[in-house]
Parts: sequence; C-alpha cells; structure tokens
Amino acid sequence: MNKRSFLTAMLAAISLTALSAELRAAPVEIQWWHAMTGANNDVIVKLAEDFNAAQADYKVVPTYKGSYADTMNAGIAAFRAGQAPHILQVFEVGTATMMGAKGAIMPVYQLMADAGEKFDVKDYVGGIAGYYSTADGKLISMPFNSSTAIMWYNKDAFKKAGLDPEKPPRTWPETFDYAKKLKAAGWDKCGFSTAWYSWLNVEQLSAWHNVSLSTKANGLDGFDTEAKFNGPLHVRHLQNLIDLQKDKTFDYSGRTNTGEGRFTSGECPIFMTSSAFYGNVKANAKFEFGTGEMPYYPDVEGAPQNSIIGGASLWVLGGKTAPEYKGVAKFFTFLSDTDRQAGLHQVSGYLPITNAAYKKTKDSGFYEKNPGRETPLLQLTKKPPTANSRGLRLGSMVQIRDIVGEEAEAALVGQKTAQAAMDAAVERTNVLLRQFERALAK
Repeated sequence: MNKRSFLTAMLAAISLTALSAELRAAPVEIQWWHAMTGANNDVIVKLAEDFNAAQADYKVVPTYKGSYADTMNAGIAAFRAGQAPHILQVFEVGTATMMGAKGAIMPVYQLMADAGEKFDVKDYVGGIAGYYSTADGKLISMPFNSSTAIMWYNKDAFKKAGLDPEKPPRTWPETFDYAKKLKAAGWDKCGFSTAWYSWLNVEQLSAWHNVSLSTKANGLDGFDTEAKFNGPLHVRHLQNLIDLQKDKTFDYSGRTNTGEGRFTSGECPIFMTSSAFYGNVKANAKFEFGTGEMPYYPDVEGAPQNSIIGGASLWVLGGKTAPEYKGVAKFFTFLSDTDRQAGLHQVSGYLPITNAAYKKTKDSGFYEKNPGRETPLLQLTKKPPTANSRGLRLGSMVQIRDIVGEEAEAALVGQKTAQAAMDAAVERTNVLLRQFERALAK
C-alpha cells in the first residue's frame, strides 16, 4: 500500500470511528405533548431543558398541542396512526378514557419497575395519587399539575362592606350572607360566583360533603357506574343558586373558567375556582386578596370531608422501545425530585405531588410567609378519603360536564325546577355512561 492509499484508509477509519461515536452519543428522543400556555408553557420548556442538561442519554422534546381536550384527542389519534408521543398530558376528566384505551398506555408502576427506577406510590400525596391509581393502589399515570378548588376573596371589598378581611365565610349560609352585604356595599353585579360549574357545584360539592356522585365509588371501582347526583344536597344547592341569581347575589359565570376575570377585575368579590388561579390573581388583581376553603352546609353530617383534585397527569403511551421507556422513567424520577417539586409548588398555584416536597415547603416557613398558600393542601388532606371523596372516574366526562352545565343553565333562567334539571342531568349522564361501557366491551 502506497503512502497516499495508507493515508486515505487511515482517514476513512478515523471518520468511521467518529461517526460511530456520534451515533452512539445521540440521545434517545422523548416526545412530550402538552396543553400548557403562557407562563405554564415556560415551566414545561424549562423542565425539559433542565433534564436535557442534566444528562446526555435522553432528550425530552415538549410540544404544545392545544387545549386539554385537543391534546388528548391528538394523542389518541396519533396512537391509532402509529405516531404517538411518549408522554401525553391529559386532564383529570380524561382518566377513564385513557384507562379504557386497552393497549394504548404503559402504566407508570410498570414503567418504573421495568426501568429499575426507585418508586413507591406512598411517597406521593395520597389525595393526588389515589385519583390516578387502580382500586388496589397501583399508579397508572404520573401526577403532574394538580390543583383543587378553593375560595378566592377580595379583602379590600370585605373592608368596605364591614366584613373582617381575615375571616372568609366558612359555610354556604355564611357565603350567601357575605355576598348580600357585599352587594349592598356596591358590588351589585355579582356577590359571588364560581368557575367550572360542574366541578365546583356537583363534583367538589359531593366530595366535600361525603355524598356519592355515582355508584362504584364514583366510578373508581368500575366503569359500570350509575350517576346519582340528583339527591337532596345537589338539588338544594342548585335551588339556592337559582334563588340568589334573581338579584345577582350569585351570578353564573359559565361552564369553564372563562369567567375568572370577573374576580381579578374586582367585579365579583368572592369567587370559587382552582388553586391554580394563583398566578393569574397575583399578576392581575389590583387589590389585596385572600383564600379560604370551599363552603359547606353545616347540617350535612361529616362535612367538610376532603376536596378532590383537578389539573392533569402524564400518561405514557404504548408501543415504544425499552430504551425510550427507560428515558421516560428517568424523566419521571427527575420530575419527582423533592427540591424541584417544592420549587414548582411555591412559584405556582399547583400542588406538590410528593409528601417530601410538601414537608420541605412547610418546614421552610413558606406558608407562614405566604398566608393562604397551604389552603388547598389542608383542604385536600382534611380527612382520609372515602368512597365518596377519592375522586371520580366517569367515561365521557367532558360531555357530562356540558350536560350538567346545560341543565343548570336552564334552571337558573327559570325554564326548569332544580329537581327537574338534576334529574335530567342524571338521566342523560347515564346514557353516556352506558355508551362508554359498551365501547370498552368491543
């Protein structure tokens, strides 16, 4: 071999070696589809960047896919087409749909065990993990941005109405009374209101009063559940809202959270919505604000019980390789880190998903320096969950919430009685539940 041939061969060998090393070093890509916008999108991007910078074997790529419903639908469609992401963020009402998608998901408990990652479901806050677990306590999806419903109130408005700004109303009768006094003090368009009508006034109402929403532990113990939220408590509450709507002591703000701006603008001095509203309130409210637990009816035995969560969890989709699943498991361990969870909780209205992160935040004095920030956690953990307050797992929950909202709207404008509206909502809900059950059997 002449010198030129030898050099050519050497260069080729060096290039091949470099290429092989480059191929070996290429990180395994993990696609993460989510529904977060604004500041929450920034959090998603930062988490991915921090994980990618912390190691070289895996690369998480977050992609915004629209609203919660749009993201879930996109993930399901992509799975059917063989192009699913590895991680899909799904809102809590999509839990039943995801669990019913046979073969489409990799359960978190199995993922972590297969990857050899340290994992114990008991490390996670019980009221959060229970929502995403099987009846025997196995975690199916990874809790992520969890929240619960609380009361937000305008302290400045309370002062003007002669109410103690450090003592929000605790019961529903007190709330009605406070709202009437606030109306008399100038808040004539809205004494109080709620976002997410079904979540606040049916789902949370049921759990907070330890009253069944449907059979089979609200669907957590089986999809052959039947709705029963047309009992005395639910009808009574709707009737109260109907009566108070007439003079705007209560004023309806819609089925979703589009009316939350009525609080930050100062229009509604008492507003029930998600604890995740914190960032919005902090950024936009031009008044001093406070938080309180959801109101309860004091004559209902056992109330208050515990609230249930909202928000979303991370689902791992099926059909991926072992190295890809290993990367997802590593990322979930990264997300569950105590310092990281404590930090995420402290800068947002979302809850820490682990007991250690909650303890770390509490021990640091954060709640003493930030009054009200512990309210959702105290509410969520007030009592050990019962069959009525572990959560709910109803198929077609997005459509069910629309049904509840539609029937309540008819009652609020006088087209139906409270009983007739709730009876119709239950009847229509049960039709959807049976359709969902039949679809799972195919």
